[in-house]
Amino acid sequence: MKFTKYHALGNDYLVVDPKDVNRLSQDDIITLCHRHYGIGSDGVLYGPLPGNNCDFALKIFNPDGSEAEKSGNGLRIFSRYLWDRQLVSDKPFLIETPGGEVCASVCPSGKSVTVEMGQVSFSHDLLEATSAVPEDMLVQGKVFTGYRANVGNPHFVILVDELTPELATTYGPLIESAPGFSNRTNVQFVKVLERGRIQVEIWERGAGYTLASGSSSVAAAAVVYRLGLCREKISVVMPGGIIQIVMDLQFNASMTGAVAKIAEGSLSQEALS
Repeated sequence: MKFTKYHALGNDYLVVDPKDVNRLSQDDIITLCHRHYGIGSDGVLYGPLPGNNCDFALKIFNPDGSEAEKSGNGLRIFSRYLWDRQLVSDKPFLIETPGGEVCASVCPSGKSVTVEMGQVSFSHDLLEATSAVPEDMLVQGKVFTGYRANVGNPHFVILVDELTPELATTYGPLIESAPGFSNRTNVQFVKVLERGRIQVEIWERGAGYTLASGSSSVAAAAVVYRLGLCREKISVVMPGGIIQIVMDLQFNASMTGAVAKIAEGSLSQEALS
């Protein structure tokens, strides 16, 4: 099985082209992502597929084999893959995901990609919820106040005064699967550093602790902007690096961040058996 591996600020994905593999089973995806028995990654991008009204379509899979509706870093990596394969130029193009259509453009060097992520909703169920409603959640005797956000996939954004990776690794998995979330949720712990800068620690649904996340950056930026804590241009600082987010008054989000190619090769059939 052929693959190409990229990372976006330490969030690594394998791109598998449908022309090389007819289908991927859940077991195939789990093996591919496993860091001891496979190649190792935070997910698999399966594409390009034919789009209905877009130039390309993409399927995104988590390391546990579940399908993700949308991934900001995954979309930037997939855009770079298309650019490397000379399927796109530096002109904008459309990508279809289960979480909605996005418009992407690759900078001339290929090292940075901008994705128009669409409108953020402050509900997991409603497409246009513009009020950020606080929700208190008791987890292992500790109360967190968070806000729901939908970027095509669900997020729960928690503002904190002190931020550590342990917050994400300790409480993230418990919040991800809390009964109030019908399809689990991504979790972000956020500290506002200044009007144009926030710091985030992330627990991703189906993936675990990650160094960076594009959709998490958008969700966190949208919440702090909606609450009036930050202006429309926000630098999101994560362990893997920084993503730039720009919000408009309707909470449409543009995301710009780095992408780097790691390797390309093929996985032995023996690994999959």
